[in-house]
Amino acid sequence: MLAEQLMTMVLVVFVGLGVMQAALALHVRNTLIEAAAEGARLAARSDRTMSEGASRAETIASEALGGIDASAQASSGSWNGADTVVITLTAPIPVIGLWGPASTSVSGTALEESARG
Repeated sequence: MLAEQLMTMVLVVFVGLGVMQAALALHVRNTLIEAAAEGARLAARSDRTMSEGASRAETIASEALGGIDASAQASSGSWNGADTVVITLTAPIPVIGLWGPASTSVSGTALEESARG
């Protein structure tokens, strides 16, 4: 009887830890998406540059996710004929704690402002 309880408790603990790790991975991904979108919104302003947007996205990601290093790239694009700014963040996926062997890339897009004359 005691052996069955012990095995069941160990299984429950491992399932609980797995759920917590999945939640952490989703939190990291969602935070990276929001940081990329915020960087794209900044870069899309008429008085800002794309490199400022990429830097802002990296700053937000590193401040929000202390132990995870993210790198950002900025590019321009088009959506239905309108010019856009795309910020792509790349960071490791946490598999055990905040460590992960694989990486994920997310992007944020914003419509570029045009200067009013």
